[in-house]
Amino acid sequence: MDIKVRPLTPETKDDFFRLHSEKNNHGWCYCVAWWVPTWEGWSKRTAEDNRNMRDHLFQIDQYDGYLMYDGDIPIGWCQVGPRDRLKKLITEYRLANDSEAWAVTCFFILREYREIGLGQFMLGEILVDLTAKGVKYIQGFPRRGRHVNVDDLWTGPEKYFIDAGFSLERDDPNYPVYGKRL
Repeated sequence: MDIKVRPLTPETKDDFFRLHSEKNNHGWCYCVAWWVPTWEGWSKRTAEDNRNMRDHLFQIDQYDGYLMYDGDIPIGWCQVGPRDRLKKLITEYRLANDSEAWAVTCFFILREYREIGLGQFMLGEILVDLTAKGVKYIQGFPRRGRHVNVDDLWTGPEKYFIDAGFSLERDDPNYPVYGKRL
């Protein structure tokens, strides 16, 4: 394997769509869940609605994450960016505004690359890049619970954040909040 992590850019947006595709059983959300105003009506949205929203985000220069590659093949995605741009996230987690806070809000890794440590590797590489860019504080919002389906861990498994040195900031049986000073 030749694993590397790169920021999403205009030059890599086609790789974003290669990864977020029907071929990979991931051609519906396009990682816009936190961008819509509320959860109301979310399940009624179509893949085309979400793809159009993602295209709009690219048009307004929102390249909000990182892609992980094996060679030239995109195998993983992590949505990362300034936290307060996602109003639904602020509301859902009852967070105080903090213009300095960044957030890790989504993970997707192809099934054949899961459970071999690549998620932790990806988050580690992202934190190195964010530190170099001057980001000082980041939060994560993993899903927790005894009966959580692996596909419902789209905000990231709790273990990723613990292993990366994040501290528990708000405990909750299902939706804890973790933070880390960089």
